[in-house]
Amino acid sequence: MNNAAVLRKNTSRKGSVFLLPDNEKYNNYVKALSPPSPKIKDFVSAFCIGGLICATGEMLFILYEYFGVSETTSKMLVPVTLITAAALLTGIGVFDKIAKHAGAGTLVPITGFANAVTAPAIEFKNEGYILGIGANLFKIAGPVIAYGTAASFICGAIYYVIKIIA
Repeated sequence: MNNAAVLRKNTSRKGSVFLLPDNEKYNNYVKALSPPSPKIKDFVSAFCIGGLICATGEMLFILYEYFGVSETTSKMLVPVTLITAAALLTGIGVFDKIAKHAGAGTLVPITGFANAVTAPAIEFKNEGYILGIGANLFKIAGPVIAYGTAASFICGAIYYVIKIIA
């Protein structure tokens, strides 16, 4: 099927003629060109690699406590370590290769957030520190941070009001 078979003629109110895709033909065209996704394989790999990341976090927690770090400090060190590792792996190009096979398995844990912050910065580093890295650092993660901060403020305010009333 060629592109012309997917498009249909449409005329605007001002008499201009332009082509619009015929939805049914376009959907069939996309299905014909898109290979089927191996969903079961994707689910299993996302589950296994995401679980491996989480298990690594648990092992780090046990390791920190084994070396005498307090439980509270260990709880802070684990996410810091995972974020640092994900940022370093993104920087050397390994994280993207893992994410290619793991899919959502790398996005759900905290490592996905580290990748979302680091990847745009690395992509635009050749444009300089200010206009490249600085301007693009939070391009993907910025809205997450903004909405997360707003949501936590609202939840905290509601919690505070409930505590006052109760």
